[in-house]
Amino acid sequence: MITLAVFDMAGTTVDDGGGVYEALRLAVEETGATVSPADLQAWMGTEKRAAITALIELGGGDPTLAADTVDRAFDRFLALLDEIYTAHPPTPIAGAPETIAELRASGVKVALTTGFSVDVATGILDRLGWVVGGGEGEGSLQLDALVCGDEVAQGRPAPYMIHRAMERTGVLDVAEVLVAGDTAVDVRAGAHAGAAITIGVLSGKLDRAAFAGEPFTALLGSVAEIPAFLAAHGA
Repeated sequence: MITLAVFDMAGTTVDDGGGVYEALRLAVEETGATVSPADLQAWMGTEKRAAITALIELGGGDPTLAADTVDRAFDRFLALLDEIYTAHPPTPIAGAPETIAELRASGVKVALTTGFSVDVATGILDRLGWVVGGGEGEGSLQLDALVCGDEVAQGRPAPYMIHRAMERTGVLDVAEVLVAGDTAVDVRAGAHAGAAITIGVLSGKLDRAAFAGEPFTALLGSVAEIPAFLAAHGA
């Protein structure tokens, strides 16, 4: 029986209009590196400092050329993302708030994980009016935990954010965990964590073909389909 659902943020529960893709691409290109769409796609969902480092290398740059190359690119990424989000604020993925509320009402805890740092992720949740850990707020959506890429030793596809979500929600058995995300590294992290169910969702930038060969249990249109999926599979 599933007692914890671990959902990604951007592209899975939050529609940021592709803002994180654009900010990451621009920040890396400003270092002089070239960012190909394929490389950008491959590193989406990962911890952002790691993504910046890899994308600079893949684009023909040298992230060690100056001691602060990655730090400056990361700071620039944050500034660009803030500009993009100010102009085009993130909104919930259609059906995501209802799914989260329905799962929690049925006794399933819901945690969000993200490659964003804590300050970025909490800023997004504040914009949406989503509250973590029993906070109060009229009309706010309640969540049980948030785990960010800068809170663990390694981001996706490592399983550590999922295991940290289990720790924060008091769930002991990976056989009771469902993981869902819109990128390849999301489903790889679910598989590495040993989650009972790992779901790829098509609400982000990737199409069905991009998930070919990845270790998902199911591929759904969005998290809005998850309650019905669990009901159909007796989970």
